[in-house]
Amino acid sequence: MSAIYLRRRVTNWIAIALSTLATLVGLVFLAWILWETLRQGISALNFKLFTSITASGEDGGLANAMVGSLIINFLGIAIATPIGVMAGTWLAEYANRTKLGETIRFLNDILLSAPSIVMGLFVYTIIVLPSTVLTHGSTTFSGFAGGVALALIALPVIVRTTDEMLRLVPSTLREAALSLGVPQWKLTMQILVRAARSGIITGVLLALARISGETAPLLFTAFGNNYMTLNPIDKMSSLPQIIYQYANDPGDTMHAMAWAGAFVVTMFVLLLSLGSRLIFSRNKVSHD
Repeated sequence: MSAIYLRRRVTNWIAIALSTLATLVGLVFLAWILWETLRQGISALNFKLFTSITASGEDGGLANAMVGSLIINFLGIAIATPIGVMAGTWLAEYANRTKLGETIRFLNDILLSAPSIVMGLFVYTIIVLPSTVLTHGSTTFSGFAGGVALALIALPVIVRTTDEMLRLVPSTLREAALSLGVPQWKLTMQILVRAARSGIITGVLLALARISGETAPLLFTAFGNNYMTLNPIDKMSSLPQIIYQYANDPGDTMHAMAWAGAFVVTMFVLLLSLGSRLIFSRNKVSHD
């Protein structure tokens, strides 16, 4: 066995060992988080948690917060998805390799790392304060404002994912369609977007998982509500906001409910991440 071959084998073993170790460390911390949230909140994980509202205090549950989170997250992802997909498509197909496109990608990357509380303050300034003035205080904080704040957080994720997935589509597919006389808009919508569909859906699901645990922007926008409401114009409760509120409460019962809510949010995000991975790998081509 030559020295160079032996060195490559050793390097390969070391890389595999380090990768395996990193994976195990990540899985250990994930299992630790799940176990700790379950252990701390097991006493509050019951049927009442999913059927009662927070207005009942220690005798209540988190039903209104769960429904509020679903509504606010749905509003956020419903606003961000069409805008993000169209913006990512424009970047990949119409502004690719242009100075304008590179500038927008750079700004989008900055938004990816922007603090979520900044988004909440921004929406508070452009939606909550004007609505308070225009309605003379009858409409202030709202679930809709919370959805807009979450949409601003999800938007850069969807734009980046859509852009990357479309750029991964082979250029030969574009050349073949254009050589047959297919218009650019039809090529983009009926061929390229369809080819990158699984990756785009994965990006949307990851963006939904990203916004599901946000607390800071909702404190300035949705604010919270101890009663069940389905009207997005009203103040609306959410799981992250209730977890933050109950974690600051001195009672052990409230702490257990906060841990139970954290476990529900963690499982929701975990299932979304696993679902996105399944969708992404479903259309993967095997070359074995």
